[in-house]
Amino acid sequence: MAKTAAAPCRLGFLLIDGFTMIAFANAIEPFRMANYASEQTLYTWKVAGLAGQHTAASNGLQIQHTDTPEGLLECDLVLVCGGYQIQHLVSPAIRLLLQRLAARDIALGGVCTGALALADAGVLDSYQASLHWENFIAAQESYPGVAFRQNLYTIDRNRYTCSGGASALDMAQAVIRQHHGRVLAAQIAEYFDVAYMRTADSLQHAPAPAGSAPGYEHVADAVALMQANIEEPLTLADVAELCRVSPRQLQRLFQRYHQTSPAGYYLQQRLRRARELLQQTSLSITDISIACGFLTVSSFSKAFRKQYGYPPTQQRKEEAA
Repeated sequence: MAKTAAAPCRLGFLLIDGFTMIAFANAIEPFRMANYASEQTLYTWKVAGLAGQHTAASNGLQIQHTDTPEGLLECDLVLVCGGYQIQHLVSPAIRLLLQRLAARDIALGGVCTGALALADAGVLDSYQASLHWENFIAAQESYPGVAFRQNLYTIDRNRYTCSGGASALDMAQAVIRQHHGRVLAAQIAEYFDVAYMRTADSLQHAPAPAGSAPGYEHVADAVALMQANIEEPLTLADVAELCRVSPRQLQRLFQRYHQTSPAGYYLQQRLRRARELLQQTSLSITDISIACGFLTVSSFSKAFRKQYGYPPTQQRKEEAA
């Protein structure tokens, strides 16, 4: 799907009744900004709906179509934009259109609940995909052929899915970084006044699970403390004391809700931040190891390799390529 400046990437947005406006805006605006920042036409786009000249978002505003569903067959990547009214995502018309797009080897994606339309059309089978936490459990049961993840966004070969809202911005930025490199993606983040973009392994921040036992609030407090203290990590005793529980109780709560220890969860958060810094900044590996709370570069490299299967030097080389 990679395009040169002489051949812009042709994007398509299929709006479904009740789509989420913030997710749609976050999905399309980075591509507009890519053109502006590069002073080239790197991307063009079409906006289509199933009927008429407009599609209504969940906030009631109408977005005018710029093309018909047939016009999407000329695109390189088509994103389905859904909303909370998931009944609109399952229809013979959407199913047929997505199957036709897939048959042409057009890359497909889903924004917010758009992944449900892809799953219903059978074009997500054997793929990993992200979906909003509110629809996650039901989707797992309804579409067992899809490996749904609780990550903010997922790029699996030629399928692009995100949980919606702000994560659409993260995913669009990742696409631009794939096509045109880290420098342009960083420029766009600066224009949007975004401190740093979240990566594909960032998890959604879901509320307490339905039926969660008393004590989940301590886990949420602990996670917030960990995220606020990356450079100088707190000890387990410190976290437990600040959360007003014993270290042993905090261990049990993390095993219940995150299937790992507090220390294991904390390390994952620090390594995710390190990966983001490797991808989005020119900081040295030494500086990144310090910024993420590691005492030595060797301990950082060892933990990074164990988590991701390759050393931080390889991550940096991939971003520089």
